[in-house]
Amino acid sequence: MLFFPVCLLLGGILTGSFAWGLIIGVAGTVALVGVLVVKHRRMVEGTVVRFSERGVEMADTYGFVLRLGWPHIARVDAVESRMASSRTVGRPGGVRVRAGAMQSVGLVGWGEREVPARMPRWMREHLARVPVDPDTGLQWLGIPLGAVDPLWERGPMGGWVRRHRPDLLA
Repeated sequence: MLFFPVCLLLGGILTGSFAWGLIIGVAGTVALVGVLVVKHRRMVEGTVVRFSERGVEMADTYGFVLRLGWPHIARVDAVESRMASSRTVGRPGGVRVRAGAMQSVGLVGWGEREVPARMPRWMREHLARVPVDPDTGLQWLGIPLGAVDPLWERGPMGGWVRRHRPDLLA
């Protein structure tokens, strides 16, 4: 929202022309939107959820793989997916912003998590604090099915859950 006026202003100042500033503002905004659309599309198309007799698996384009076996799923609940650090960014006394977690409904329980070799330090630290079952070594995690299909409970994914764990959607 603020990107276009900033590009317009900078373009106008640098070229000394409102017309060129407008062209630069539009071109910059279109480029930014294009990059965001491509990244979003790649993430959506690269996120795969697989159901099997053993359980549920979700893999994404970043290299994360989450697995929940049917016996280890505790409940259907809100699942948070964080793509950026939760630290605030900005100057003291000025504007401070923070990227929040996306929430969707999914399956929560004790499972396995594979992480990519290259991962931000803040994410490694966050995942190190996740509870681990001392008996099985499984981590507490959630698979955000609602991020893939907001109506998953009524579709084929919900059918798999009803077939293997009818108690979760009762």
